[in-house]
Amino acid sequence: MMPSAAPSPASATARRFLAFDYGTRRVGVAVGNSLLRQGQPLKTLALQGEARFQAIGALLREWQPAELVVGVPCHPDGAEHENTRRARRFGRQLQGRFGLPVREVDERYTTTEALACGAADVDAASAALILDQYLRGLG
Repeated sequence: MMPSAAPSPASATARRFLAFDYGTRRVGVAVGNSLLRQGQPLKTLALQGEARFQAIGALLREWQPAELVVGVPCHPDGAEHENTRRARRFGRQLQGRFGLPVREVDERYTTTEALACGAADVDAASAALILDQYLRGLG
């Protein structure tokens, strides 16, 4: 039997993230890590209430992220609106239910960008763009 290779220092320190593009009807989900610094669309959850959080819990068990990232929408001038407050509440719910750090990212224009790129799953692609933005900001 051959010994398994030890993880490289880079892979040992890479952190995994799940990102969410919150909506009242759907939540786009993406995954990425601090080594590659690129989000990958996973899926869109068209669930609400407890079913939504159960599905998110299953994704957390599968992907084992170190942190969660939630897109927070604002008006073009940066002013908050009702969906801003809803997305922040969703982030607080994630942190309270799952005990993971939740980071907020300004998600203005992510849906427009995902549509312009011809994404098949716009919500998951928007979540990937949100995660890309967060990962670019890491030191």
